[in-house]
Amino acid sequence: MLAKKTSKNQITLPKAIVQHLPDAEYFDVSLRDGEVVLRPVVISAPGERLKAVREKIRGLGLTEKDVERAIRWARSRRR
Repeated sequence: MLAKKTSKNQITLPKAIVQHLPDAEYFDVSLRDGEVVLRPVVISAPGERLKAVREKIRGLGLTEKDVERAIRWARSRRR
């Protein structure tokens, strides 16, 4: 597929590509071996990621003490 860069450095993504990324509004852009790489980025509201982590921990049956012990263990390994 072909995409053209405009005079304002804008590129329109081909419809065939966008159809595979229906929820993507933002992209992380990088350069790898001379190729432009676009990775979809999900922007979440403040606190949403933390909420998801807490739900995951709760779903695993971990307690606050378990998390504290894990943090203490991980910090001791850095020394």
